Amino acid sequence: MFCSIYKSSKKDEMYLYIARLEVKESEEPANPLEVLPEAVRTAFGRATFVMDLELSEQRKLARVNVMHVMDSIETKGFFLQMPPEGLINPNAVEPEGLRGA
Repeated sequence: MFCSIYKSSKKDEMYLYIARLEVKESEEPANPLEVLPEAVRTAFGRATFVMDLELSEQRKLARVNVMHVMDSIETKGFFLQMPPEGLINPNAVEPEGLRGA
């Protein structure tokens, strides 16, 4: 499965994975946020293209399970990767390996 990844203009570390659309030279590129429900689209903000990526069962992703991403794209049309917990909650306890760094 090929997907395109976009970052949010409103939240650091929030990314949108969508199935990569084929665009002919004579066509305007599609708005990647069209697949999102209105409330999510508003929260995501402007989408900035990051990269295209081929997803497969063998690929490892840094913060999410690739199978979860692929399933979400197939069923909902997108996968929204939320920021790590530490960026959402400033009072969250730091992971053990980062203390004193």
